[in-house]
Amino acid sequence: MNKERKIKGGVCAAEGFVAGATGCGIKTGSVTRDDLSVVYSEVPAVAAATFTTNKVKAAPVRISAEHIRSGRARAVVLNSGNANACTGPNGLADARAMASATAKLLRVKSSQVLVCSTGRIGVPMPMGAILKGISSLKLSRAGGTPAAKSIMTSDTFAKEIALEVTTHDGHFRIGGMAKGAGMIDPNMATMLCVVTTDAILSGPALRTALRESVEDSFNRITIDGDMSTNDTVILLANGASRISPSPKIFRHALDIVTRALARMIVEDGEGVSRFVEVEVRRAASKADARRAAGAIANSTLVKCAWAGGDPNWGRILDAVGYCGAKMDEAKTDIFYDDLPVALGGVVSKTPVKKLRQIAAKKAFRVTVDLKVGKASHMVWTTDLTEEYVRLNLGE
Repeated sequence: MNKERKIKGGVCAAEGFVAGATGCGIKTGSVTRDDLSVVYSEVPAVAAATFTTNKVKAAPVRISAEHIRSGRARAVVLNSGNANACTGPNGLADARAMASATAKLLRVKSSQVLVCSTGRIGVPMPMGAILKGISSLKLSRAGGTPAAKSIMTSDTFAKEIALEVTTHDGHFRIGGMAKGAGMIDPNMATMLCVVTTDAILSGPALRTALRESVEDSFNRITIDGDMSTNDTVILLANGASRISPSPKIFRHALDIVTRALARMIVEDGEGVSRFVEVEVRRAASKADARRAAGAIANSTLVKCAWAGGDPNWGRILDAVGYCGAKMDEAKTDIFYDDLPVALGGVVSKTPVKKLRQIAAKKAFRVTVDLKVGKASHMVWTTDLTEEYVRLNLGE
């Protein structure tokens, strides 16, 4: 019987991984806050990654996608404060320079270094400060939390998790860190994520596990419906545990990590006061279920109602009606947690007071039963508050 237990260490929990962080003043010029980090596997590692589907891709995304083709990587260099997006040929050169400087520090090939950046779009990178910061980095097994803190932008807390998984052959470890609070929408959510494991996995197995796990975690979250230019999820497996888990066992552990990080991102959304799980059941197709859930989760009217603690089911039904999914208003039921707010497209007999109590909670579930098929889809989302608007007014 397999057993998972949470442990400390984040991306450094797995054997053979170290990390470090430092302040370069990338955004403000002040070096009082760490904004640059490196995660490093001390032994060769198999690597897999998924990237934003936005047609506008940041320079680090393009360079990392190029380097990951070999299926091998040793390190990831990450920075906050500047996205290095929409920066033209100079941005590509800067991303390559970050990889090269990291490779020099670690004495590995530049092609074995992946690059991640997050922050403001369209601003040139302060490469002098960044290269100086990379050259001075000190890496250790205690570097997981500092690395997780260094990639925060509007995040209010560092997002990290680690597990030790015990199998009949022994145990392996898996840990991860992520950032994300705004510009969050599926395919993928606006985020950076690095996951490390000391399990033994082949390249194809690793790529399959990551692709499927991302689909069931980071591709099921939305805060504001905006997709970023920098979204990246990286998975490194160095085999240091000498344990080769079955695909099923590893996928289960990976899902725990990615779903935990995905939920943290939504809970830490900019200006968020509600965490809402939206599930669409019995849709005509998987695509319809996803379309309807996304329409509800991204509806400005629905999200504003939630911010006010208002269980406004009419706005939810309206969103399903215009999203293009097959539906019959007279068959559609809507629930807040387990209480019906609408049955057959008309108001239920549930007292409004009870529904308002649910909508006033910090976390609740909205279920829409279309009753036209067998497909379902779930999305994690938030409300939309005045604080979100304030945070995104610009500088």
